[in-house]
Amino acid sequence: MMEVLLIFTLAVLLAWPLGRYMTGIFSAGSHWSDKVFLPIENGIFKLLGINPRHGMTWKSYGIAFLLSNLVLGIIAYLLLQFQHILPLNPNDIEALDWDLALHTAVSFLTNTNQQHYSGQAQLSYLSQGFVILTLQFVTPAMALAVCVAVLRGMLGGRNATTAKEGEERNLGNYYQDTVRAVLRLMLPLAAIVALALTSQGVPSSYQASPTVDVVEQQQALSEQTIPLGPVAAMVSIKQLGTNGGGWFGPNSSNPLENPTPVSNAIQTIAIVLIPMAVVFMAGGMLRRQKFTLLSLAVMGLLSLAFIGAAVYSEQQPNAAFVGLAQEAGNMEGKEVRLGTDLSALWATFTTQTSNGSVNAMHDSLNPIAGLVTRSGMLINGIWGGIGCGFVNFLVYVWLAVFIAGLMIGRTPEIFGRKLEKRELSWLGVLLVLPSAVILTFTAITVAFPALTGNSNPGLHGVAQVFYEYTSAFANNGSGFEGLGDDTTWWNLSCVVVLILGRYVPLVIPLLIAGSLAKKRQVPTSAGTLPLYNVTFAVTLITVILIINFLSFLPSMVLGPIGEALEISQQTAVVLAQ
Repeated sequence: MMEVLLIFTLAVLLAWPLGRYMTGIFSAGSHWSDKVFLPIENGIFKLLGINPRHGMTWKSYGIAFLLSNLVLGIIAYLLLQFQHILPLNPNDIEALDWDLALHTAVSFLTNTNQQHYSGQAQLSYLSQGFVILTLQFVTPAMALAVCVAVLRGMLGGRNATTAKEGEERNLGNYYQDTVRAVLRLMLPLAAIVALALTSQGVPSSYQASPTVDVVEQQQALSEQTIPLGPVAAMVSIKQLGTNGGGWFGPNSSNPLENPTPVSNAIQTIAIVLIPMAVVFMAGGMLRRQKFTLLSLAVMGLLSLAFIGAAVYSEQQPNAAFVGLAQEAGNMEGKEVRLGTDLSALWATFTTQTSNGSVNAMHDSLNPIAGLVTRSGMLINGIWGGIGCGFVNFLVYVWLAVFIAGLMIGRTPEIFGRKLEKRELSWLGVLLVLPSAVILTFTAITVAFPALTGNSNPGLHGVAQVFYEYTSAFANNGSGFEGLGDDTTWWNLSCVVVLILGRYVPLVIPLLIAGSLAKKRQVPTSAGTLPLYNVTFAVTLITVILIINFLSFLPSMVLGPIGEALEISQQTAVVLAQ
């Protein structure tokens, strides 16, 4: 447990200076990093014909975001579809089926990295190193850009001092924000982490996979092919970019991808480093450091509570060993060299963010830990993905401000700008969307066994299906593996869920921020709802938990809660015999 607390503490300590750096690079003024990166950025903008000083309204910002994603998605799909005739394919890997190629392109485009393929076996070096790796850098940067625009809107935009009430506001330039996020944040951090992982023995090579003799030659097996590739480069950005996925099918449970305790600690910290830094960045951009403390306290308490529940759950014996000699924790689906605590920490962090990478198989988690992982994805605002996670958290803040205002008879407003009918109507859409999408697709899939493809019976089988769609909607990508998900139904249905779960929750808050920005700022008075106190923090936590609890209680009972009760009953019967 000490290792768990140490990793959590290191992540927070590293996020603080990184957040201050991010505040600087996204501010309107000059920054010391300009000396290194500004000439490169200007060259990119000149090549693309973009004027980075041209401000955008929320509409033009959102359109630029959606169009850039569409273009990238088409390019990614074509490269995946024709990888068999393109270069950098020394292992002669064939083309993906059209539906699998579409799912893969959309999955990585939405920063989800949900894999219905096995990484090293079905993608060429070009697909892994160019398509997948490029999207892993660009897509989190795009969401971070939207988050930055939302924060600017909450303060009235960059032209707040000169614009009239009701006039559209300048929320910055989408292309400048995205390029800065890639060049000044993602690339330097990824290079540092990649070098650190390489020092631990993670492969970094473009050579073809070598074939070696096995140590113990038994039966017909005499040789083994060891898959290589530029693994360290991909793993560094898959973790830092809350991308998930992985070079190898078993992800970071593979000893080549995660060979040592040090590499495991590095990768675990990398999962939450930038999402935590965004919390510090937000306080700097909003010029309200108390808002950072509020956000850090709420997210931190929820995060630690979930971590504690998952660690405790996995320290309990596997139900299959009840009454036998085995008394240790649940080691099914885990690496012996990592153990239960570090596996539970990773599982919790990776689902509190939109990362989704694994160092243990989530399908083998005890029911309570399984409930924790899917709850983190449903909330999708405890750290969350890069940019999109804090945007989701702001949605909860807006809802809490509205509810608290109703309870005490005060007009709901945040930072002096009122939340009125238009904003609340769109917040209602965001409130209903997750349950409408996830539960609908889960019900359809479970209703037709020929479509389901689950490998588990009973309640765990239902949980397996629910988890897959939750993972897709939350842009997470992890799964209760064993699911037969490489089918036309699973690929296409998940594409729909991926798109709805990515773009609607980003564009609507951008719309709300643009609407708030145009409003007259009301001076703080005795009637202003106080945000920076224990009462509002408790209210915010309650809103987060109740919204998700009420929306998904039936699915919890039909999934992990029901499974836990079944196991408890079976355990009691065994012990009584």
